[in-house]
Amino acid sequence: MPDAVIAATGLYTPPNSLSNAELVEAFNAYAADFNAAHADAIAAGEVAALIPSSAEFIEKASGIKSRFVVDKTGLVDPARMAPNIAERSNDEISVLAEMAVAAAKQAIERWGKPASRIDAVICAASNMQRAYPAMAIEVQQALGIGGFAFDMNVACSSATFGIKTAADFVNAGSARAVLMVNPEICSGHLNFRDRDSHFIFGDVATAVIVERTQDADDDGWDILGTRLKTQFSNNIRNNFGFLNRAAPEGEGAVDKLFVQEGRKVFREVVPMVSEMIVEHAGDLGIDPHGLKRLWLHQANINMNVMIGKRVLGREPAPGENVIILDEYANTSSAGSIIAFHKANDDFVAGETGLICSFGAGYSAGTVFVRKR
Repeated sequence: MPDAVIAATGLYTPPNSLSNAELVEAFNAYAADFNAAHADAIAAGEVAALIPSSAEFIEKASGIKSRFVVDKTGLVDPARMAPNIAERSNDEISVLAEMAVAAAKQAIERWGKPASRIDAVICAASNMQRAYPAMAIEVQQALGIGGFAFDMNVACSSATFGIKTAADFVNAGSARAVLMVNPEICSGHLNFRDRDSHFIFGDVATAVIVERTQDADDDGWDILGTRLKTQFSNNIRNNFGFLNRAAPEGEGAVDKLFVQEGRKVFREVVPMVSEMIVEHAGDLGIDPHGLKRLWLHQANINMNVMIGKRVLGREPAPGENVIILDEYANTSSAGSIIAFHKANDDFVAGETGLICSFGAGYSAGTVFVRKR
């Protein structure tokens, strides 16, 4: 019998939605200004002219139509192309923790039990806004939770790694219940001046409560099995950190923000993840073709469609392979949890599904669940 249960989830969505058209307008204005300022160098072949973007290009390449962001003003300003997020004093709750608390409060309300029953908090996300103290400890304090808390970062796979860690704590008796949060301000590490990636990410926060089976209500989700995998690759990278805090502007600083070799990522990650899912399902005695739903990491529409076909062994029927990319874009660790949170109400007891992540590292995580 499974020893850990996903008892509840929560979602915080920022109030600002940014469409492809708005993003393209800002990027194209920036590109025009750049090309005009470097006209002589471009004519001499010393500098490459920037190519305009388009809403059609973005949607075809990614499946994204819009994204939610913490701040919109800085992103639509061609002179800035970065979010305007004011620094807060040490006496104020941090932006990342504030978002996590909002998602956590919704999860706790849906759970229907007091926060005092939670014994641990994990903040699992791609980018922490500071090294220490941990955002998880800040969330713990804001919610009045005892026990212990810590941050962890496995890029886009942080949530599935966090769920496994939470389940392991519960199974080992270290905690009755664990709160795992995924606050993602992806707009802060995205290069909005890069035509090939300026559209990829959005901001959001999700929360998951994992608790002991003996304490769980009947409407949760048995965790049937969890599996993690990592394999080093430079094809998705972000080099920003305290060792390069004075990084110069210009070409030399490009890799201090998100960069990726998208085609290589597609060719290498799709088969790795598909094979991992099918193998894990087999080890658990689950027929992957019989899964009712896939809640995959929301990276790119083409990756999600291909993985869905390989796992189910056919073209997924509408609703079987949940896609929220069009509205939220890639929200890193939170994507698969948004999909799970928004699309599971029609499950009946005994039906199974898969929460799966994949991303930089490379990293991947699978969490098979069954409706209680």
